[in-house]
Amino acid sequence: MLTLAFESSAKAASAALVRDGELFAQSIQCSGLTHSRTLLPMAEDMLKNSGVSLNDIDLIACAHGPGSFTGIRIGIATVKGLAWALEKPCIGVSTLEAMAWHGISAGGTICAVMDARRNQVYHAMFRIQNGIPVRLTEDRAISLEELRHETEELGESVFLVGDGAKITAAYFSANSIPWREAPSNLVMQSAWGVAMAAQEKTPGNADSLLPVYLRLSQAERERQERLAREANT
Repeated sequence: MLTLAFESSAKAASAALVRDGELFAQSIQCSGLTHSRTLLPMAEDMLKNSGVSLNDIDLIACAHGPGSFTGIRIGIATVKGLAWALEKPCIGVSTLEAMAWHGISAGGTICAVMDARRNQVYHAMFRIQNGIPVRLTEDRAISLEELRHETEELGESVFLVGDGAKITAAYFSANSIPWREAPSNLVMQSAWGVAMAAQEKTPGNADSLLPVYLRLSQAERERQERLAREANT
């Protein structure tokens, strides 16, 4: 099984080729350019340098959220276009589950966190069992205070991964919560994690691939607030 995976849910973008659970190639870019400019060219160069054609691909995967609304849409649109054109199966996986794979060598409990702003983080907890992350909680948007209370109940050090690791580590340190932070090469999201999270899941087609935002966009929130104000006047 040869999987082509994409990660575009945060600042860094990446593409990876994974064959039967083993990393074959990966390209990562964090240049500040929009993912619409970097994702496909990066994947094309990776495929060319690996001697792999799109027709060789068995499955196309991407992170379907949570994360940057724009980044998620770019990744999903990329995979939908490829899946339709190539008539290949595709699948979306949780950004947080994909990140949890970065903690397999650390073991123990993995705390995947992304900065969701508005005093919240996107979060899910996993435990490494038999070399794979096993989900302990659903993906959700919660406050750091809520996350602190949940982590206190665990009574053990957690391994922090994700672009929210630094703010979470600072908050945990201030509240005497034990934590371990992933090294810089593992802390951010990666397409390899996406490909690994896609294993053993049932793929669908381009029509079934949908984003998972967890909460409304800023524009949608502002619209609802405006409508509420208008209704009360």
